[in-house]
Amino acid sequence: MIVTPHQRQTTCAESPHIPGAGCSQDGDCRKGEAADTGNGVMTGKCLLGSGNGSGTCEIFAWCPVEKPTKPTKPLLGKAEDFTVYIKNSICFPKFNFSKTNVLHTENPNFLKFCRFGSKTPYCPVFRLGTIVSYTGNDFQKMAMEGGVIGIEIEWNCDLDQAPSACRPHYSFRRLDKFTEPSATAGYNFRFARYYHDVNGVEFRTLMKVYGIRFDVLVSGKAGKFNIIPLLVNVGTALALMGAGAFFCDFVLLYLIKKSHFYRDKKYEQIRMSSQKFLSRHLVNGEQDSGQADGQGPLGPATHS
Repeated sequence: MIVTPHQRQTTCAESPHIPGAGCSQDGDCRKGEAADTGNGVMTGKCLLGSGNGSGTCEIFAWCPVEKPTKPTKPLLGKAEDFTVYIKNSICFPKFNFSKTNVLHTENPNFLKFCRFGSKTPYCPVFRLGTIVSYTGNDFQKMAMEGGVIGIEIEWNCDLDQAPSACRPHYSFRRLDKFTEPSATAGYNFRFARYYHDVNGVEFRTLMKVYGIRFDVLVSGKAGKFNIIPLLVNVGTALALMGAGAFFCDFVLLYLIKKSHFYRDKKYEQIRMSSQKFLSRHLVNGEQDSGQADGQGPLGPATHS
């Protein structure tokens, strides 16, 4: 934590670490404007340093401005022994099923003494240092510049089994960019506490704090056997198989360049003269009724 006490609304020099706050004359400070990352509004005056011809612009802001220093050690180094209680409930209304990640017990002291572990999956009381270690990080190092940790709770339930088989699965990972120097690395925020002096003039204490943020992400899915979806899926699969065969035949018969080769293999073409056709029918027990009626040999035929 970085504390800037007794800030009052008055004029003072802008921080020299702010881009655009340096100046060598009053004309460099645009009155009424503020630097993009500045602490206040410029008054138009340049406050020169100790004889080197350079200085910083004067601003109207909460003064004195915050010093760009970083903490040298965690304020609460023993906080890794603190615990956090994460209570979560899951509900699948389609199956009229709900469950929590807390063990149903009549022991009133269960949550006071239990800690999450492989043998106690239904005790959602986590030690902060243990959560950080699950991500492969050290608590003391992360506490210096802060960090963001995602706690994922996943429910994958097969409701054909006993309700006790539906249990939460936890996973932990660090979300902020900590492997390389970056402006987004770590986690910090500012807040202020406001007071009034004996004359009624307001002043404040500004605090920039570094901490560890926990984002709890919950997801889940459940399933149960039903004969109707099974029959529908099987019927759909069979229909798609038939449609696939028809589509393949259509492509091979009409769209590819060598479709005639496939057509010759798929279909057998038979050509014969009318005399051979008539002889084949007579052999099979058919007679020519046209001759009996005085018609030609190619007249209409009837079955005997």
